[in-house]
Amino acid sequence: MAPPSSLVSKIKVQLKLSIARLRMVQQKDTAIAKQQRRAMAQLIEQGKTESARIRVENIIRSDITTELHEILELYCELLLARSQLLDPPSNGGLHLGSSSGAPSPAVNPDLEEAVRSIIHAAPRTEVKELHNVRGLLIEKFGKDFALSTMEGAGVADRVLSKLRTETPRPELVDAYLREICRTYGVHFPGDPGPDEGDGDNDDDDDEPSGGEKVQNLEAPLAAEELTQATPPKSFGPKSPVQIAPPSPSSDNVAPKVKLPGPPELKPGAKMKKAAERKPGGGGGNGPGANNNGGPGGSIPDVDELAARFAQLKR
Repeated sequence: MAPPSSLVSKIKVQLKLSIARLRMVQQKDTAIAKQQRRAMAQLIEQGKTESARIRVENIIRSDITTELHEILELYCELLLARSQLLDPPSNGGLHLGSSSGAPSPAVNPDLEEAVRSIIHAAPRTEVKELHNVRGLLIEKFGKDFALSTMEGAGVADRVLSKLRTETPRPELVDAYLREICRTYGVHFPGDPGPDEGDGDNDDDDDEPSGGEKVQNLEAPLAAEELTQATPPKSFGPKSPVQIAPPSPSSDNVAPKVKLPGPPELKPGAKMKKAAERKPGGGGGNGPGANNNGGPGGSIPDVDELAARFAQLKR
């Protein structure tokens, strides 16, 4: 036999795996049950009520199995949370559980129902991890303990009730079918149908004249609004050069974009000298420097030009 500490460690590992597996199986069974319920509603809608009564028994059995998995998951969580109680008590209390006379530890009263329920119900499930937990618990507490447990000693009543194989009562079958019909909006045969007044209201609401007329009237109104609307400023070709505005900051809440202007022309040294020479007159050397400050002389007035023309005519 393995030491108690190593055996308890193995049980804890298998309990964690069993909890994860049981949750996955419950989710899978729930998804399959939804599909089966939808199929039952279609059968009743098609008038195949007797076929639905027979097939709904599978749904009832699947729901019972899912409830059993939930109970076993709770027992696994209980054993995992109280795993320290699986160790043998310090006072040396023993339970003569094996047929060979080898002593086996007694079960803590707080864990006895969970241990016995798992040992009794694990073979009826398809969860392999739960089978491993059952084998380790039998190794822990002995074969005689397991034999009495398989006979139902100490097993929870709710676990025993889920494991019974019996045909569902007709009342339960009808209750399932009614609930399925109510969920999917199907009339169950034998139940009172909808009121006649409600049917007349539904016929009035189903007339197609109202919705179509509203759509035809709203279409030209929308077109007129589009023709009268002014296009947005951003409509039309955009400039290839775009400048992103600066983001606001605590120093400048409303920043503005500053575009560079034309360069400012400043007169150079030569232009300044030429401007100084124009008002002063003289000071030039050369043939064209009389009475003017530039190389081309001053511009003649009208009288001088008239005199020149008179001389040319002669």
